[in-house]
Amino acid sequence: MANRLIWIAAVYLVLGATLGLYMGITQNFALIPVHAHILLAGWLTLAMAGVIYRLYPAASDTRLAKTHFWLHNLGLPAFMLGLALMLTGHAVPALLPVGAFAFFAGLLCFSLNLWRRVRG
Repeated sequence: MANRLIWIAAVYLVLGATLGLYMGITQNFALIPVHAHILLAGWLTLAMAGVIYRLYPAASDTRLAKTHFWLHNLGLPAFMLGLALMLTGHAVPALLPVGAFAFFAGLLCFSLNLWRRVRG
């Protein structure tokens, strides 16, 4: 699980950097919130989760870890697409809240997993 999370974090890093480069080239910064969320919720959060799972392998081999992975990586793209569409005036009503809820549920799974498996 640690390797999967770190690998997909790198994908989000490239996506976030590409969006930032695009905004700089076009001088259109309407998608700054999407750029920031991709880098923080995608790159940083998933890379840190991968490192945490590497440090605490008992937490990485759980159903909660798998559920976190899938909810996070299905929810975040939907959330970001919904946010981008809303910011550009092309909102799809359910996309943003459904994606945000799935993403948040994934974070809850991750947190619950840590509270259960990681002892100080």
